[in-house]
Amino acid sequence: MTVLVTGAAGFIGMHTVRALLDRGDRVIGIDNLNAYYDPALKQARLAEIGDRNGFSFERIDFSDRAAMAEFDARHPEIDRIVHLGAQAGVRYSIQEPFDYASANLVGHLVMMEMARGRMQPSARHGGLRHFVYASSSSVYGANRDIPFSTEDRVDRPVSFYGATKKANEVMTYSYSSLYGIPSTGLRFFTVYGPWGRPDMSPWLFTERILRGEPIQVFNHGRMRRDFTYVDDIVAGVLAALDHPPSAAEDGVPNAVYNLGNNQPVALLDYIRVIEAACGREARLDMKPMQPGDVLETYADIDASTHALGYAPTTGIEDGIPRFVAWFKRYHGI
Repeated sequence: MTVLVTGAAGFIGMHTVRALLDRGDRVIGIDNLNAYYDPALKQARLAEIGDRNGFSFERIDFSDRAAMAEFDARHPEIDRIVHLGAQAGVRYSIQEPFDYASANLVGHLVMMEMARGRMQPSARHGGLRHFVYASSSSVYGANRDIPFSTEDRVDRPVSFYGATKKANEVMTYSYSSLYGIPSTGLRFFTVYGPWGRPDMSPWLFTERILRGEPIQVFNHGRMRRDFTYVDDIVAGVLAALDHPPSAAEDGVPNAVYNLGNNQPVALLDYIRVIEAACGREARLDMKPMQPGDVLETYADIDASTHALGYAPTTGIEDGIPRFVAWFKRYHGI
């Protein structure tokens, strides 16, 4: 059958589509190609996928109920959903919260309704096998228990983006409970790699270092992040897709896992790796802590390793040079 991937022109979405096609799955990708960042990058990602056999793309806003109802009716072959589309960005959620309410709350509900409608096989379609969706390490907020475990409380997010992702998890659990939808949420930890987003630090730092411009270093560099290479994330997404949860102790087929590198890196050490890959020293503009930021992220991946066989293999010493090399090629440097 066929996998629907939302956010297919996004960073993780593009890599997920390619990995699914590489192993022989048929994929339908959707994306609204919005202008949160330059749509030309999203178009370039789609061009990178190309006209591969088994792939089709449609420009649709998944928060548009009417458009998605029409799309749903045209595609009875979809039996798995990988919902990666979202309005991303911690700091932007402070500026434009209604964009997050539309994409991350209403849009997620639209996708859950699509999943609900496919739970019973019919003459129109063969039923839904699994609903996998992107959550975020931002749900942990300023959690002081390190590493972050899926057993921890996550009801105190410090960003509205994190709050919407927590809401996604709660919404999905309710639909799994009500309708028996096999659902898995994946909490991504600081994903980076080729074709990454221009609002994230690998792009921002690399661009400014190559230009000889200063980079902003928040909290004077006293932060750590669990940087996770995109290929490791995609391997986790596919492993999750292949392992739908059975009804747990409470009878609900719902699971949530961390996907991180399990090796937090000090921000200044991370900058040194980017400097080495760029072959230039960074000019540091030290700044105070920003609203919505946290001091540290660190994924406990025991559960995802046990249940999914998840085992990240790429540290920043390998991953950052790959990103910088791609960045130079993409910009013709």
